[in-house]
Amino acid sequence: MSTLKNLLDKSSLSREDIILLLQAEGEAMQDLFRKATEVKRFYVQDKVYFRGLIEFSNICSKNCYYCGIRSANRKTERYNLSDDEIVDAAIFAYENGYGSIVLQSGELSNKRFVNRISNLLSKIHGATNQKLRITLSCGEQEKDTYQKWFDLGAIRYLLRIETSNRDLFYKLHPNNRLHDFDNRLKCLEYLKDVGYQVGTGVMIGLPYQTYDDLAGDLLWMKSIDVDMVGMGPYIEHHDTPLYDLRHLLLPIGKRFELSLKMIALLRILMKDINIAAATALQAIDKTGREKAVEIGANVIMPNITPYSYRDQYKLYENKPMTTDSPDDFLARLEERIKLAKNEIAYNEWGDSKHWEEKQ
Repeated sequence: MSTLKNLLDKSSLSREDIILLLQAEGEAMQDLFRKATEVKRFYVQDKVYFRGLIEFSNICSKNCYYCGIRSANRKTERYNLSDDEIVDAAIFAYENGYGSIVLQSGELSNKRFVNRISNLLSKIHGATNQKLRITLSCGEQEKDTYQKWFDLGAIRYLLRIETSNRDLFYKLHPNNRLHDFDNRLKCLEYLKDVGYQVGTGVMIGLPYQTYDDLAGDLLWMKSIDVDMVGMGPYIEHHDTPLYDLRHLLLPIGKRFELSLKMIALLRILMKDINIAAATALQAIDKTGREKAVEIGANVIMPNITPYSYRDQYKLYENKPMTTDSPDDFLARLEERIKLAKNEIAYNEWGDSKHWEEKQ
């Protein structure tokens, strides 16, 4: 335990150090969490920023082995919110002081989809007096498309790599043109070149995944100098090929614990980035996101998708927040964030300080 505690006093952590800390248990794990809390408090303060999450379509061209909305899953009822429904959700976020929204969908790249996002950006900015920050999470696109959306006011973009290990990537995805590891890396470079606040993320506790893989993920995120990260535990979906490998998984509680350790280590490694407390944490532990906030995360993404669609955007089993009313959800969340010794930063954009320093 004393050896692990000494690691936390080092000015930089090696891959071997990270692997040891990922295996920390008991008091050593609490030391890790305390260190991450100190770093968070000093660099990004005890503020939590809201991103109202609008899951506007579950139509996806991809066929990822882990995902409930993969194109081959015929059991999923597909939906596509109308522009008015999306704009109304954005107005709700604006009127309730969220500061930012995330527009998330399955991955499409056809001209109709690209033009629709462009039109939505204009409509949302018009309806909210350009006072909402907009994050897009719409997958791989051409560089010109990213530039077009950026010029129309999308300042942030989330493109999760899911794993930085190429071999593991192809255990999670078909090995074909539509699921190209190098193209995903190239898209992250495009986003940086355009000027976005760039976000990525990984799944934690996957079949075949090792501590070395997870340490590599953290160091990779640092090496590409990301501005924001959303990562959380892998939770299986029974209508996916990866479900057949569930016997290889860590117990769900261990995946949760490992996710918290990943968040804490990322906060120590990248002190001033934005780190989201993933909704998947709440699927395992009702206060999972608040626990993540306490030890390093500083962003929460309340789901503001219209209720009738929420159950159909099911990337994994036991997805939470399908019936909460906005007022009840917010009151409970405020109380839990206070218990985590943090405060909600209403009406603030909450841009990544890491990104701001580079401007």
